[in-house]
Amino acid sequence: MQPPVTADVSTPNTAPQRIFTTQFWLLSLSSFLFFGSFNMLIPELPAYLTSMGGAEYKGLIISLFTLTAGISRPFSGRLTDRIGRIPVMVFGSLVCVVCGFLYPIFITVVPFLLLRLGHGFSTGFKPTGTAAYIADIVPAHRRGEALGIYGMAVSIGAALGPAIGSWVANAFSLNTLFYTSSFAAFLSIAILLNMKETLPNPSRLSWEAFRITRKDVFEPRVFSPSLVVFLTYFSFGALLTLIPDFSDSLDLHNHGLFFLVYTLTSLFIRLVAGRVSDRYGRVEVVVVGCSMLIIAMLCTGFAASSALFFTGAVFFGFATGILSPILTAWTVDLSEEDGRGRAMATMYISMEAGIGLGALLSAEIFANDVARLPLAFSVMAGFGLVALIYAVIILRIKRKANDAV
Repeated sequence: MQPPVTADVSTPNTAPQRIFTTQFWLLSLSSFLFFGSFNMLIPELPAYLTSMGGAEYKGLIISLFTLTAGISRPFSGRLTDRIGRIPVMVFGSLVCVVCGFLYPIFITVVPFLLLRLGHGFSTGFKPTGTAAYIADIVPAHRRGEALGIYGMAVSIGAALGPAIGSWVANAFSLNTLFYTSSFAAFLSIAILLNMKETLPNPSRLSWEAFRITRKDVFEPRVFSPSLVVFLTYFSFGALLTLIPDFSDSLDLHNHGLFFLVYTLTSLFIRLVAGRVSDRYGRVEVVVVGCSMLIIAMLCTGFAASSALFFTGAVFFGFATGILSPILTAWTVDLSEEDGRGRAMATMYISMEAGIGLGALLSAEIFANDVARLPLAFSVMAGFGLVALIYAVIILRIKRKANDAV
């Protein structure tokens, strides 16, 4: 079966013809706080789990989180299309608020891992509702640009979160870090409660809304971007799992610095990539992003100095700055207007699966041996290569179709 090609982004929708509305900025601020909330915990959790005697379970820190995020996507997508975007986003942030207060209580290995499992519901809900909300309020022909700008807010939150988290933990305590995470998520909710729902005629919550069909789990229209997401996010799962130990091996005591460098690098490229994809096509830009990802994994994996280590972070910033908004825009392009939540859920299920499997696989290869880091990152580069080859195939099919017209 031939993979679907990118839809015409000039198809009109009912959204206004400008991006910079009050709703857009409020949503960006809410997501900045949300992504900062759970990301600030990531650099400190491997050492925290090790202190409990669970060093061999480091790969589960991320994979359990992504497991429930992936499982919840069909439900969040269905609820987004039925009861509204805002309730789904509020629930996702609320999970972060609650979990931040539970980490200081769950101080042994099994309860901690169960809490990570529950914490994953946050990203299973909030980003799904957010993506649908953005698609509702921005014009189709500027979708890539809008997602690039919105992605800057997400990236800043994801970058500052780990750096601030390590600083708070070192300057104060881990418990202070957990409570800070909860507070950031609470502010995210406060902003959402002042926003207007964009779903026309939302239904009341009922058991019917939780009836999941095959199409709620997999929307075939968005197969191609979802597959590329799956393959490229193996690398992200590996970074989340291995960077803390990699940082220690290079005597970098702030485990969030790598994340800060790559995210700051991605900020400008997000805006540029979005505009370029609106003009020249999603797949063309995805090919560049996959190439940058491969370079990033190889630079990072073979880094014997902090200079090459942070060079890898810069290239990873280029890759994520390109791939994150473009793959989201590509997914929205291919989705039906009344099924955006379902389409985004499919893409995010692929993302969580890639992150979770990348975390597990990289931890297994690493096996707490610094000498095995180059091998772990080379395998991640291999998944990026497969994504690149697939994108090139789609691009050739698209060009042949255009030549035939």
